[in-house]
Amino acid sequence: MKNLAQSMDTLDQRVQRLNDYRPLASETRQSLEQALRTHLTYASNAIEGNRLTLAETQVVLNGITVGGKPLRDHLEAIDHADAWDAVVDWSQSADPLTPYLLRSLHALVLRRSQPSHAGQYRTVPVAIAGSHLIPPDPIAVPGAVDDLFTEWNAMMAHPVIVGAQMHAALMKIHPFIDGNGRTGRLLLNLWLMRHHYPPALLSPNDRPQYYAALQSADTGRGQPMVHVIAHGIGRTLQVYEQVLRMPPELPASKPRRPQL
Repeated sequence: MKNLAQSMDTLDQRVQRLNDYRPLASETRQSLEQALRTHLTYASNAIEGNRLTLAETQVVLNGITVGGKPLRDHLEAIDHADAWDAVVDWSQSADPLTPYLLRSLHALVLRRSQPSHAGQYRTVPVAIAGSHLIPPDPIAVPGAVDDLFTEWNAMMAHPVIVGAQMHAALMKIHPFIDGNGRTGRLLLNLWLMRHHYPPALLSPNDRPQYYAALQSADTGRGQPMVHVIAHGIGRTLQVYEQVLRMPPELPASKPRRPQL
């Protein structure tokens, strides 16, 4: 595995190379945006147990019901796609990320599937499946979230490293009854897009590595999560590179971080 500095340099080269192809033709850009909307919705929901396939997710987003699949799976797909649309709009702003934005995003993620919990911090203790971590007492959640965003907006490290570390910290707080992962990944991608990186597309096949990285972060080891997120960004870049038929070779010039 590459060390962290090498991984970030390689990623920044690929992002810069994609930027050199911009602006894209409007038809190409629109088709890529639609493909990412479907892939991100499918993948993030599937990580949490949604049973729709990628093709079925696209069908549902086109307004068609899939036979044999639960209504909740349909509603989760529609909710996530709407939340993604909001993230795309919000990515054009330079305003700091805030707890209010987090709750607004969560409200969209659960708007149809679990409206009674949408946008609301949890008021009961919870356990995290597959983890020995005990999240904070519910009375401590608002303050913990406030402190997290204060730290997040003050960090000056590489944007991908900051995003990965803060995503793991948010998952450790587990501020909501449900929808923490989906909301957290959307917020992470909002952060990345505001810093001119493509969103991180985590495949359902990444679930073991993703959960293992979260557990490592709980014990103070943040590098595995950075690598998981960088790999997800790389997967998105691969979609762009294939559609644009970009040559596989990276330029030999010095890596340049994307301009903010």
